[in-house]
Amino acid sequence: MDKIVLEATSTTPRIYFDPVAGYFEISGKSLPENSFEFYKPLLDWMENYSENPGMQSALVFKLEYFNTSSTSHFLRLIKRLEKLYSEGRNAVVQWYYDDEDEDMKEAGEDFKLLSKLPIQILSKGDE
Repeated sequence: MDKIVLEATSTTPRIYFDPVAGYFEISGKSLPENSFEFYKPLLDWMENYSENPGMQSALVFKLEYFNTSSTSHFLRLIKRLEKLYSEGRNAVVQWYYDDEDEDMKEAGEDFKLLSKLPIQILSKGDE
């Protein structure tokens, strides 16, 4: 399974999905014109990863901003990891926010309420 590395644009986030390390990062701004088209390959990739996951998996969000249409795709990615967690795998989500961005912190807390997966809400100052 190949690593996915996509550089950020003005409307899409940086994507770094490393199956060997079990580390999946989405960072920057997520406001793609067609969010389904952008996130579908990542969701498919994560589904394939789930068939033979590593010992540990971490989905890391380091976002500055995201639009409403990105939200459902984030939740789908979280749910893919939640399935691994429910099967006894070591899986976690880390949601980073800027200390002055209360909306981003609240978004992470909302995802935490929607999942049985451990979601750590972390200040970017804690990195």
